[in-house]
Amino acid sequence: MTEIAFPLLIKNASSRKRTESVSCTDLLRTVPGRRQVYGALWNNRSVIVKVFSHRISARRHVKREWEGLSKLTKLGSNSPKPLFYGKTEDGQWVLVLEKIVGSSTVLDAFQKTKDSAKKRDLLVLVCKELAKQHRKGVLQKDLHLGNFLLVNDKVFLLDVAQMRFLQREVDKKTSISQLAMLARYLRASELGAIEKLCQDYFNVRGWRYSKADEMLLQEQMSEHRERDVKEGLKKCLRTSKSYQRINTAGYIAVFDRDFCLGVEPFDFIEQIDALMNEGQILKNGNTCYVSRLTWNGKDVVVKRYNHKGFVHSLCHTIKKSRAWRGWLHAHRLRILRIPTPKPLAYIEQRKQKLVWRSYLVTEYVDGQKLDDFLQDSKTGKEERSRVTKQIAELLDKLAKYKITHGDLRHSNILIADNESMITDLDGMRIHKLEWLFRIKRHKDIARLEKDRQVEKKRFK
Repeated sequence: MTEIAFPLLIKNASSRKRTESVSCTDLLRTVPGRRQVYGALWNNRSVIVKVFSHRISARRHVKREWEGLSKLTKLGSNSPKPLFYGKTEDGQWVLVLEKIVGSSTVLDAFQKTKDSAKKRDLLVLVCKELAKQHRKGVLQKDLHLGNFLLVNDKVFLLDVAQMRFLQREVDKKTSISQLAMLARYLRASELGAIEKLCQDYFNVRGWRYSKADEMLLQEQMSEHRERDVKEGLKKCLRTSKSYQRINTAGYIAVFDRDFCLGVEPFDFIEQIDALMNEGQILKNGNTCYVSRLTWNGKDVVVKRYNHKGFVHSLCHTIKKSRAWRGWLHAHRLRILRIPTPKPLAYIEQRKQKLVWRSYLVTEYVDGQKLDDFLQDSKTGKEERSRVTKQIAELLDKLAKYKITHGDLRHSNILIADNESMITDLDGMRIHKLEWLFRIKRHKDIARLEKDRQVEKKRFK
């Protein structure tokens, strides 16, 4: 949130045809070239102001949101009430709506809590509200937890631009597809929680939850998951509210905005080699150089893939740099809820359009490598059993999505905060051919088993 202060004079086009004065106080969100969203005051009342800046579509967008919010109000739905819309002195279209004081998005509340039971309770609240809206014929096409506000136990609808208003109740097949979008926030192993979510929804709709409904739900969850991965990987390569892309003659890079919050990414790019040399050097090989360092108050690991000649650079320019691939692999795993350190940036240094060096930046996770964990005399039998089970589940997840690691040794599995996570994703592959996946998976398992046998001998 950026604090600002400026007045807006808006000619009210929705009813009274008079000029309204609004004082904007903070910038809540911006979508470049389309709209800015501000917190503001109007007649001593807290409001939300949406300024639509698209040269061609602004009027259509503001009318669509005004009409959508008005329909929700008439239906008695929980949503911010529209107050007025109009044009500013410089010709921009503006919508002013009620601010739900003391609210946060359900997504924020969901991400902040570590309690699995509380997460499930939040989903149930959304699920029941969704069922009520479906009975009224309100269909949210872009269904995610960021499009719901939460005040105490009351859920409000957002983003009317993505809503359809039907003349009938939403049918069962479409409803199950929407339920699948909610269920994806739960782990696939939480079958009981997923079933309860569906039962709660079906109870509100007055339906019976059958085996056929359950099968359809699983199919829809798989489809939504594939779409999530595809869209998520696209987003992490371009400038958005979460990422900043840099494209110059010498560099191509993408930064996580939280990583470079309040600082200039170019400063990091220009200093990166010096910072690595001053940091804790973890590996210094011919192929890659790894260092742990602190930047912008964050403890990170930077992996540099070295230049090894013209042909090497040409190959990695054509098939993409290893840092680029590692960035996407890490995001894929996190979207699929397979634990891995959070990726924070990737940088490609270029010379005459060739990738010369590339860098992958990830969060530093304070934990033990699996081999160190197993050798630690403080590690009890129960802890070993728990970690063994976690790794088995991790392998099952990789198999489910036809992913192989390529170098699945004990030193590439990290134990931290009671969680097992995969690191060093250089050799990771996503397979379309079943036979190739089976060969590569067999190699992964064999590599892991080889390390396990070594550990057994050490304990004898």
